[in-house]
Amino acid sequence: MTDYRLRDLHAELEAEPIRKGFGRGLARAGELNANVVAACADLTDSTQMSLFKQAFPDRFVEIGVAEQNLVTVGSGLAAIGKIPFVSSYAAFSPGRNWEQIRTTICLNDRPVKIVGSHAGVSVGPDGATHQMLEDVALMRVLPNMVVIAPCDSIEAEKATLAMASDRRPNYLRLAREATPIITTSDTPFEIGKAYVFWEGSDISIIASGTMTYQALVAARALSEDGISAEVVHIPTIKPLDAETILSSVAKTNLVITVEEGQIIGGLGGAIAELLAEEHPTKIQRIGMRDRFGESGDPDQLIEYFGLDSKHIREAARNLIKQK
Repeated sequence: MTDYRLRDLHAELEAEPIRKGFGRGLARAGELNANVVAACADLTDSTQMSLFKQAFPDRFVEIGVAEQNLVTVGSGLAAIGKIPFVSSYAAFSPGRNWEQIRTTICLNDRPVKIVGSHAGVSVGPDGATHQMLEDVALMRVLPNMVVIAPCDSIEAEKATLAMASDRRPNYLRLAREATPIITTSDTPFEIGKAYVFWEGSDISIIASGTMTYQALVAARALSEDGISAEVVHIPTIKPLDAETILSSVAKTNLVITVEEGQIIGGLGGAIAELLAEEHPTKIQRIGMRDRFGESGDPDQLIEYFGLDSKHIREAARNLIKQK
């Protein structure tokens, strides 16, 4: 394994919602820079923006259930030199206010930090209406927009602090449920960088967000089968770290992408576009295939939709057989 000071996958890993890392990171960003401000659409506790609200009540605005207003207020705050973070469920932001994000933020290149929480099927019982699966595609297509999907709460905290110093519009994708913490305080994070979390030579498994853990578990299982899988973690889906991705693919010449969202326009689409232009390679995309989610237990949904480590392992073995 590449020495990125990851946690021992053989041990029982602590689990924590990724959004808690965002909450800590935002509070810390507020301490470091008085220009950091925040606004929420009546979901302050759920998105973990409550920590910032408690620490800096005079720099926090409760917008209410008005997501279109949420991002336009953010654009206005950015226009006067503030560093605004605006949060809601991803189903509502960017799901309900994409046009306002496009026109008031991206067109004017305002450094608003849009936080979409409760993304993916692991939202669970809330069902298809709240299981936002299209957000990466929606945000990736916007000019000037940076798209970030951290793998755990520690990386989410680092990403939030990095976003506060980034002068571009940013989108941060967060999950709801507690997920394993696989990184440490020493694991590097930089916007625009990808990281090889597990070295291999037979196949590249490229993953982001909650799926990086599943990819690592699959790689460990594949090693027991005599298959050397390389896991490339993509915390920044846009802009892609083409150099790291292409370096891995040049070794393996086989690719699986894994994401907790639509493969059309998502991470899988981004990797397919890159490879088509730079290094044509056989690729299989694992994710949601042109369908909505369903209500259920989060872990059961991950398995039901074929996003767990078992399905990644099976896909890798089948792809290698076809080589």
